[in-house]
Amino acid sequence: MKKFLKVSAYIVTAILVIVVGAISYISFALPNVGPPPEDLKVEITPEKVEHGKYLAYHVMMCVDCHSERDFSLFSGPPVPGTETTGGERFDQSMGFPGVFFSPNITPFGIGDWTDGELFRLITTGVRKDGTPIFPVMPYEKYGKIDADDIEAVIAYIRSLEPVEVVRPQSKADFPFNLILRTIPTEASLTKKPDPSDQVAYGGYMVNAAACGDCHTKFENGSYTGEPFAGGREFALPNGILTTPNLTPHESGLGNWTSDMFVQRFKMYGEHYVPEKVGPEDMQTIMPWVMYAGMKEADLQAIFAYLQSLPPVENYVEKFKPNS
Repeated sequence: MKKFLKVSAYIVTAILVIVVGAISYISFALPNVGPPPEDLKVEITPEKVEHGKYLAYHVMMCVDCHSERDFSLFSGPPVPGTETTGGERFDQSMGFPGVFFSPNITPFGIGDWTDGELFRLITTGVRKDGTPIFPVMPYEKYGKIDADDIEAVIAYIRSLEPVEVVRPQSKADFPFNLILRTIPTEASLTKKPDPSDQVAYGGYMVNAAACGDCHTKFENGSYTGEPFAGGREFALPNGILTTPNLTPHESGLGNWTSDMFVQRFKMYGEHYVPEKVGPEDMQTIMPWVMYAGMKEADLQAIFAYLQSLPPVENYVEKFKPNS
């Protein structure tokens, strides 16, 4: 019996050593994406700032998350005056493993960051202090786009007026606070395709806009559905939103034309006034008002890319009200 207890004690001790070692490694050695580029200095020109603003507002949706959104209105447009100052909350009620707040990205919030630190954050999800951010910001997608586009976004946020607003710190629940450290990977940047290659360019824009993140079924912390076939559920205050199928099946975009697709976005353009959302009205997280500002040629390229995908049958009920 004594021998059994001694062996058991050795096994338990070994397990504890392994667990403590694993936790220590994750806590202190990860994430490991390399240092920020020390020599990066983004040139701030009017052209670069304008392009960065276009990306931040209408493609990469930086402003969509780094603002407070008003979900009493259809599509949750940014609350006027909060744009780029952060404050949007993502918490357990929405299925997130913790409480996460978007930070202020005006110069008040990022003024002590180098361009290299901002570049690394956007493309790998790692802060200047080496800690990871929650991937509600699709940094894995941003790490696959053109460095010139990342630099344009940096130039744009550098050009903003500083707004003195301090947002709460984000906090991940255990054990996700450890898992979070294993997610970031090194960026694998690409060159933007020539727009004349509409499908390739459209694929680039789809990645930059992270369309697949929402339009792919996601369960228990991982993607389980066919890419772009829809089916991901989002819990909203008045019901469950299920994202639609974007593949060229009749249950998705199979019966759509390029013009129909473009006009679906443009109907939420500058003359659109967001409607109040009632308890049984459909609501969506899709930032229609912001995507409406995308150039028609870019929307046409996105449609061309989506039409090139394998058709996947997936009929979904887009919205189920709570009542």
